[in-house]
Amino acid sequence: MTSSSPPPPVAGPATSVGASFTAPARAKPGSIFSPAIDLLLVGGLSLIVFVPLLLSGRSDLVLIGAGAQAWVGTAINMPHFMASYRLVYRDRETIMKHKWASIYVPLILIAYIAFAVMEIQYFLPQGCTEAIQANVAGAACRPLLMTLLIAIASGYLAWHYTGQVWGMMASYAYLAGAKFEKSERLLIRTGLRILLAWHVCWFVYTQLDKPFRGAVRPVYIVVSAGIGLAFLLGAVGLYRMWRRTGMLPPARTLVAWIALFVWYAMMARDPRALFWIQIAHALQYLAFPVRVEINRTLSARARGATRLARHMALYGLALLVVSVVVSQIVPGTAMSIIGNVFGEAPGKSAPILLLMFINIHHYFTDGVIWKISNPEVRKDLFAHVVSADKTGSAGAGAGGPGKGSKGGKTAGGKRNAPVSGAAARRV
Repeated sequence: MTSSSPPPPVAGPATSVGASFTAPARAKPGSIFSPAIDLLLVGGLSLIVFVPLLLSGRSDLVLIGAGAQAWVGTAINMPHFMASYRLVYRDRETIMKHKWASIYVPLILIAYIAFAVMEIQYFLPQGCTEAIQANVAGAACRPLLMTLLIAIASGYLAWHYTGQVWGMMASYAYLAGAKFEKSERLLIRTGLRILLAWHVCWFVYTQLDKPFRGAVRPVYIVVSAGIGLAFLLGAVGLYRMWRRTGMLPPARTLVAWIALFVWYAMMARDPRALFWIQIAHALQYLAFPVRVEINRTLSARARGATRLARHMALYGLALLVVSVVVSQIVPGTAMSIIGNVFGEAPGKSAPILLLMFINIHHYFTDGVIWKISNPEVRKDLFAHVVSADKTGSAGAGAGGPGKGSKGGKTAGGKRNAPVSGAAARRV
């Protein structure tokens, strides 16, 4: 994400700099679903589970076996990828509007993966193919292109996680009728950038071979110590918002911020706990595309509760079915096809390469579709809030997220400061 001096972001999981708009004035906070459900999804549920695990002192935080992990990932993590695909591939107009996300990046990734497969089959040192087949391959047999792809995905993941948390903080502040000033935004996001750096160092330190770990260990220790600074910077930013507005920052904003520190504490204790962080991140994300689906369904035609429930049930079922196919069936098929064409060693790499494709493509797609500067995105995500404002306070002049940059007026005539979007990236 690049921005010169962006206004406060108000967005879904990933947004980018856009035109400012007015935060609605309302008697009670708006929500994506309800304040309680939002609080659980944005990080409350993960805090309920993860904090006791950390306090228990145990080093193994995964708790379930590989088979159960696969199915939990299929039921929760994979649907959050598929939900973003639903947004970008929903019709021809959207596909053509976002050609880089829908066409060019996938083609680039496919070409890269083809070269990675050929490297494994034809360009590794002698004996590596047999070592890979026997699962005894050492560092000398590590495929360069596949390793680079994993490293890119991991770095992008750090950007994605921290960016999404910022998007959540800003979005729920917006729904509560609040906004971040420039200095507050700078403090909080600087803290999040420190966490981003920690995540990247964590990957190198815990996931790569020992030579890399030794080289990065001093950096990892320093950046880990910097987490305290990250927390302090964020806390000061939130405190300044409290002092300026006279109100505590919204609970959902606070929970999103605190949850990220707890997630990274889990990963620091047990690197395999990344599995649970992926699940928590997916739950945090899913609320937004589901809300967009609901709002679009309601705006397409007048629908009663029964028809809406039927549509959303089909939507959820479709996400699950596609997720099962992509997670449980496609990897084996890809392994078989690539194995038959290139050999057993490239075939074994197919599931990893497929997963990296989905992850990187999702991160890019997410950064494209969640642009709050786009009036259509604002309308789709916050339509239910605007409707509630119009019916509940006809003379308030709140206007909702789709209005211009000068701000609206409250019932008392006081002008609201404009709130606009910059963004989180997924992380």
